[in-house]
Amino acid sequence: MSTTSPRRILVTSALPYANGAIHLGHLLEYVQTDIWVRFQKSRGQQCYYVCADDAHGTAIMLRAEQEGITPEALIDRVSRDHQADFARFGIGFDNYHSTHSEENRYYSELIYQRLRDKGHIATREIEQMFDPQKGLFLADRFIKGTCPKCGSDDQYGDNCEKCGATYTPAELINPVSAISGATPEVRSSTHYFFKLPDFADFLQSWINDGHVQPQIRNKLMEWFESGFNEWDISRDAPYFGFEIPDAPGKYFYVWLDAPIGYLASFKNLCDREDIDFDSFWQPSSDAEIYHFIGKDIVYFHALFWPAMLHGADLRTPTAVNCHGFLTVDGAKMSKSRGTFIKAATYADHLNPEYLRYYFAAKLTSKVDDLDLNLDDFAARVNADLVGKVVNIASRCAGFVKKLGGGRLSAHCSEPQIVARFIAAGDDIAQDFEAREFSRAMRNIMELADEANTYIAEKEPWVLAKQTGREAEVLDICSVGINLFRQLMVYLAPVVPKMAEQAREFLNIDTLNWHSRHDLLVDHEINKFKPLMQRVERDKIDAMIDVSKEDLVEEEKLKQAPKGPLTDDPIAPEISFDEFAKVDLRIARIAKAQYVEGADKLLQLTLDIGGETRTVFSGIRSAYAPEALEGRLTVMVANLAPRKMRFGVSEGMVLASANQDGIYLLSPDSGAEPGQRVT
Repeated sequence: MSTTSPRRILVTSALPYANGAIHLGHLLEYVQTDIWVRFQKSRGQQCYYVCADDAHGTAIMLRAEQEGITPEALIDRVSRDHQADFARFGIGFDNYHSTHSEENRYYSELIYQRLRDKGHIATREIEQMFDPQKGLFLADRFIKGTCPKCGSDDQYGDNCEKCGATYTPAELINPVSAISGATPEVRSSTHYFFKLPDFADFLQSWINDGHVQPQIRNKLMEWFESGFNEWDISRDAPYFGFEIPDAPGKYFYVWLDAPIGYLASFKNLCDREDIDFDSFWQPSSDAEIYHFIGKDIVYFHALFWPAMLHGADLRTPTAVNCHGFLTVDGAKMSKSRGTFIKAATYADHLNPEYLRYYFAAKLTSKVDDLDLNLDDFAARVNADLVGKVVNIASRCAGFVKKLGGGRLSAHCSEPQIVARFIAAGDDIAQDFEAREFSRAMRNIMELADEANTYIAEKEPWVLAKQTGREAEVLDICSVGINLFRQLMVYLAPVVPKMAEQAREFLNIDTLNWHSRHDLLVDHEINKFKPLMQRVERDKIDAMIDVSKEDLVEEEKLKQAPKGPLTDDPIAPEISFDEFAKVDLRIARIAKAQYVEGADKLLQLTLDIGGETRTVFSGIRSAYAPEALEGRLTVMVANLAPRKMRFGVSEGMVLASANQDGIYLLSPDSGAEPGQRVT
């Protein structure tokens, strides 16, 4: 074993925004990062993987307001959901934190004050669109109107989705606030700017020094040629974030403190585990820092971020590793086609390690987009993991149990082939290190083919029927088990759960990278259990169907009445006898809870006087569960039960809706659960 000191490595993924569910497009990045981190740890490096929720900004403030909860309650709930999704996919963070933390406040203020004191912060008046009804300045995405170039309606304030034109909000025809519908006013305000042009020479040198991929470098050079602008790092109150020191009513723009969240999450880990934070972030540090991000946020990570760090006397990243976007079946993820798939929906139907392997089989160090072809996905997982790798163990384990009592041969009958598998680990390690995962998977599967060919040519199942050949069969199968062990060492960063099951079957302490050198001879193995099932197409189809169902629920809510009652057409007349069939009852909400995998639903347990009913209601956007418990409402008690994928809904609660929200109907005080509404 090498006596060199382990490398000290800090790794981050981009911070998911605390305003929505994790989907497969997000997972591409976290799986890529996690594989690389698990490989480094397998090699014995001192490697830490940290992340956090990106928890600030106007969008979060508005969503919390819409749900009737505090922003803190919203981001806490979303954080729990995010971490649950990541755990199901085996993403092994050493720490998961939040940008709304004291560590992040401290480092945001520290970096800002250092930049300010060195003259890298400027202030000036700017004009912005202001929503007079909501009392806040509007970001471009919160302004809609008619495109000044092509005349398309309902376009955002900075670009037209129909013709692709870019413009300023002031150029929009008939602009309105997307939040309130009010006509925006132009108002001036003092804003704070980071003087990015001060760092042009430093950034050009940094970018040319190999810290980004060649394709990214070429893109960044285009920005150099067009020239840098100062970066607006402030937002006016009301805003959910950190107030700028010595600037009352001014807040750090979310993109200022979001990357600082990397430092904050690591600092939180360092304080908990007694790690020397400064030894990673001081300018002279010999530690390595890697950011894994999508190509859409390169500008922030490869220009603003290193400039901020350098200006604040902190070290810059060793590398910013960018990846492309995820498509499904050759097209952008689509809700209508059911290919906009949430992490939780996938995990409800399919083994997350299928996806980890498929991503690994297609990922390279380049920035190309990656396509999840669902037919190829099933075929590749079935052929490679089940048909090749697991097949080796399942072929050999029974003979070892029957002929050796579960104990492998006391010697290795094919040392050359085993040595070749061990030696292959050096090239595979180079592929992992370089993020050339697809090449690593090809090399591993070539070894798996070789192992299967060896077993097929030796035909132990034929020899086992011949008297006196038992020892030979045991030798063959013991070699097969050793080859399987090498393959699982190489695959462990990709399919950690399967690897753990393999480790238990092999009855060994570890599958770390160096362990491949240790032959299993005269070694007892445990009873073989299936390590992975085949991908079934019907489960893929069910996942797509459920994703479409999620869209149906969203569309139902979108189609709820948008205005006052007089604007909503009256339904066709019914007779009094027909109406009398509807049994309306007073119900007390005994319990309310979120529904895992559903964005719109709450599960309500209703007390209707000596009886309880479970009802799923699409009111999650308007109410937090804790705000509903104990409240009285009205339910349709004789509605036929409806089977949903989350359970059976035994009735319906009454609510109204307009453009401002959803309103649950409540009786006056004094009503009792179970009373009929007349």
